[in-house]
Amino acid sequence: MIRNLDGVSTEDGAPVPPEQISAAVTAGELVYSDGATQSFDPDGTTRYVERGRQTEGTWSVDENGRFCSFWPPSYHASYDLQWMVDEDRVVGLRFSDLGSGTLFEGRYQ
Repeated sequence: MIRNLDGVSTEDGAPVPPEQISAAVTAGELVYSDGATQSFDPDGTTRYVERGRQTEGTWSVDENGRFCSFWPPSYHASYDLQWMVDEDRVVGLRFSDLGSGTLFEGRYQ
């Protein structure tokens, strides 16, 4: 167990509890393995930048405690979130798409 991210106590691979999702995603910009970046604002806005092209969508936590994203005009997705911990500190988040099973790993920049 570690203490990080304003008192969050967790370990690698542990699920992000619904009450901590907002703090987890807004803790900092995430960088993915392909170099794309993503930021999440407390108001529910999210920005994804890939190869210099920025898209904007929204994020939320649904009634089941799942992280959800919407990208206009019609893309909706829900994810399970897990902590990424390295050397006793939170370094990022894993997003597991509930529809496709695809896993995305983002490291805090």
